[in-house]
Amino acid sequence: MTAKASRVAWAIVGMLWAVALLNYLDRQLVVTMPGPIKADLRLGDEKFGLLSSVFLWVYGIFSPVAGYVADRVGKKPVILASLVVWSAATFASGLVSSFEGMLLARATLGISEAFYMPAAVALIVEYHRGPTRSRATGLHLSGVYAGSVLGGLGGFMAEAFGWRAVFLVVGAIGVAYALLLTIIFPASSDGAHSTAPEDVDVPSKGGAAFSTLLSTPGFLLLLAMNVLDGAAYWPVRNWLAEFFRAELGVDPAWAGVYGPMTFNGAAFFGMLIASNVSDWWAGWNLRARALVPAIGFIIAAPCLFLMGAVEYVPVILGCIVVAGMSQGFLDANLMPAVCTVVDFRFRATAYGLLNFAGTTAGGVMTYVGGRLKEQQVPFSATFQFASGMILVAGLLLLMVKPAARRLQSSDAAVDEAVAR
Repeated sequence: MTAKASRVAWAIVGMLWAVALLNYLDRQLVVTMPGPIKADLRLGDEKFGLLSSVFLWVYGIFSPVAGYVADRVGKKPVILASLVVWSAATFASGLVSSFEGMLLARATLGISEAFYMPAAVALIVEYHRGPTRSRATGLHLSGVYAGSVLGGLGGFMAEAFGWRAVFLVVGAIGVAYALLLTIIFPASSDGAHSTAPEDVDVPSKGGAAFSTLLSTPGFLLLLAMNVLDGAAYWPVRNWLAEFFRAELGVDPAWAGVYGPMTFNGAAFFGMLIASNVSDWWAGWNLRARALVPAIGFIIAAPCLFLMGAVEYVPVILGCIVVAGMSQGFLDANLMPAVCTVVDFRFRATAYGLLNFAGTTAGGVMTYVGGRLKEQQVPFSATFQFASGMILVAGLLLLMVKPAARRLQSSDAAVDEAVAR
């Protein structure tokens, strides 16, 4: 890769890092301000849980379509349009006066955000070949956790300025940044593909993205793993603040810090660690992209179970750190693992299907967690059930093996496409 192409490749990561931050900051705000939102809109636990669930369901349903569109239309326009629409939906969340209005805003947020991630990670792996692939992916997705950590301050911001003002300001910032990106974002490299050793070129009928993916054993393992990961960790993320507040008696403002902020902060550092380990290990073992998150999940499973078995806050926080780091291990390696088993033409579509599987399952389990809580089943029981799913997810990752047939093309062709 030429020096110019390398600069462009890392500039892409930097610009998308800020977009990823806004993406998760916007979606995280609701779950870190449960008290004032529930009081203002007169919501119980079941309806409040539905706000998170409808976002995940809509996000999941539209993710495969979003990935397919990005693979066909181009990734840059999809990314920019997505940022504008979800920022506008965030702004609208600060204006609603009813449960139905907030539900509509969250659904709109889910649709628009669904189009971002498949396009973004597929664009990044086009620019970054094997030696920097996990690091580039991990650095980009660290923006996800930076946004989630900032979102953990939602309780403090709501107390200082009111929950509506928080939505209005963050939404306005997103729209302004989207307008800036339309000017400074480099031309897309759509059509270019990587020559990394793990990349595969799977024989398929023209345009048969979904049928090809759903007949690829390695991808099916990743799909099943993502269902379990989403069903386990989305309820943990979405109910941690309420768990600390309602079951452990933590002050509402600090509940967001102890819960989502700790989990997401740990995931941030886990992602940075795992991305470097994976790029180093993948130099001689292509299975590293799946093995690193597998190890993280297997270690996290007993910690997640312990989190629901004790009431001592320092121990629970330690368990949350381990669980969060394991999620970061996966996020840094999910798209690189996809590249080892999926045809380069279908990467965004593949990531969209994975998003569909994980977020839809997560939405169902988030709703179930809220419904069970209203029936006097504690969140701690939900977390313990999640530990079993995470263990199985880790075992599935151990079974993922790179496809035997690898893509052959010239570095010069890729560098020329990236430099354009």
